[in-house]
Amino acid sequence: MSWFYPTEFDVIVVGAGHAGCEAAHAAAKMGASTLLLTMNLDTIAKMSCNPAIGGTAKGHIVREIDALGGIMGKVADRTGIQFRMLNRSKGPAVWSPRAQSDKTAYSLEMKYVLENTKNLYIMQGTTENLIVEAGKIVGVTTQEGISYRAKAVVLSAGTFMQGLIHIGNINFGAGRAGDKPAIGISKSLLDLGFRLGRLKTGTPPRINKRSIDFSVMEEQPGEDDVYFSFDSKERKLPQLPCWITYTNDETKKIALENLKRSAMYAGFIKSVGPRYCPSFEDKVVRFADKERHQLFLEPEGIATNEIYVNGISTSLPFDVQYAMIRSISGLENAEILRPAYAIEYDFVTSGQLKMTLETKIVENLFCAGQINGTTGYEEAAGQGLIAGINAVRKVRGQDPFILLRSEAYLGVMIEDIISKELQEPYRMFTSRAEHRLVLRQDNADLRLREHGYHLGLISDEQYAKFKTKKETIKDQLAALGEKHRKFLCQENHTYKDLILKYPDVVKDHGEEINNQIEIDVQYAGYIKRQTSDIQKLEELDKIRLPLQFDYTSVKGLSNEAREVLKRVNPENLGQASRLIGISFAEISLLMVSLQK
Repeated sequence: MSWFYPTEFDVIVVGAGHAGCEAAHAAAKMGASTLLLTMNLDTIAKMSCNPAIGGTAKGHIVREIDALGGIMGKVADRTGIQFRMLNRSKGPAVWSPRAQSDKTAYSLEMKYVLENTKNLYIMQGTTENLIVEAGKIVGVTTQEGISYRAKAVVLSAGTFMQGLIHIGNINFGAGRAGDKPAIGISKSLLDLGFRLGRLKTGTPPRINKRSIDFSVMEEQPGEDDVYFSFDSKERKLPQLPCWITYTNDETKKIALENLKRSAMYAGFIKSVGPRYCPSFEDKVVRFADKERHQLFLEPEGIATNEIYVNGISTSLPFDVQYAMIRSISGLENAEILRPAYAIEYDFVTSGQLKMTLETKIVENLFCAGQINGTTGYEEAAGQGLIAGINAVRKVRGQDPFILLRSEAYLGVMIEDIISKELQEPYRMFTSRAEHRLVLRQDNADLRLREHGYHLGLISDEQYAKFKTKKETIKDQLAALGEKHRKFLCQENHTYKDLILKYPDVVKDHGEEINNQIEIDVQYAGYIKRQTSDIQKLEELDKIRLPLQFDYTSVKGLSNEAREVLKRVNPENLGQASRLIGISFAEISLLMVSLQK
């Protein structure tokens, strides 16, 4: 028998990874009494894999989180040890901020922020069971024999659900290296009628900095003008370089000769890993003609000698990892501090969540993060933010908060993971966003800060600063004549050049606003076209589909279309139109059926 904790919470968040931290912070910031339950208070926001935030498309998500009032971007700015803007040589739609973080500092800073958030209570406990009454979640029970009651629950269990680590032919239960798995949650979900699947991800070895010869490697310095947060430009820690080296024929030969000893190729791993981030043994098989692969040596912090070897994730045995690492230029005497490993874990398959991230099976139960089939800290944090917001709004009887894919990368990601049957862990790419020129990282605040303010996540002071920025951009754009615009649209001309040529009209508003005006003018035609396309598509998004719509009654639909529509149960025609296997003709049939 478990003992019921005397306080009933508005929201309980299970798991204090990157999804759980954002969910708990958002719910508490909105004024809801919130409990964050974690297996270990010392591993809040732990960076299990690469200690880095952002990157291609992921940087967009972090800036959207910040624009809405989340905390990942601010914590990353305070604890970063190298910042870079990726893809600067390409168009602004794909510019993406990335930071190498001090992994210990990041975790401690996040814990500090959460511990000092009003309405938020943090407790240590391993959730074993979900308490459901009459189809509605009412609380959770922990391994320690304590039951907590709540009006809503956000489940963000990461890779812990039935987590199983593989190193060659060795495997053992773990949520990540050094932490035990969560066993009871999977059983509880299955008993409630949820469908679960298995996915796999992995991490490379960490090596001792003192054992590396950096003199034969290429140094990769950081940049000074890159930040995630729109509110503050804090740089608290010393900045460190990363280093580049390459694998070679010997590295490749070692991997190929030991292929059958890989947990993946030996058949110990049954689930599928991410194609975009393959293990090294997968790389040498899939890209057989490639002579070498680039590796990034990235520091894990200021006060540690651990170096993350980005690009050589593997599930090969330790002795093979040892030989491969020592075959690489600069790593001939490398000491491996932590071996690479692969990890399998349970996730909730698609079609079981609403756009709010509330489950369709159990009312007031929300899922966020890798439990939904995604991979990456940023994707998890974004889902946590949306789930936390909607948990509070559901408890209060308010309308749900749903971001469309035409207004945020967060909208693209959520629609994708609830609609598409995932065959591998989902990662955000700029190519997934049809309107990426409009959904840039630099204008995330212009797109989303208004939402954050009305949700109660953005303060009056932050909002006033935002309004000033918005008005400044509007006024300066209005002041530009045709000659100014033509000048700025000429090749290699910048806003700074425009200031020098027309100082009477064009003012210096600081780099952030200057860049925004420059992009608006130079890409005006493309932006106008995409905005027009968005407006047309949003008409379909406004046409709601009943939750229990009978697709078998719609004459003319293919069997494939019926099967997909029944599995996903889309919330509107726009979402239905983007499902794989649904033609525009079938959308027309649905429109006719709805009119009837």
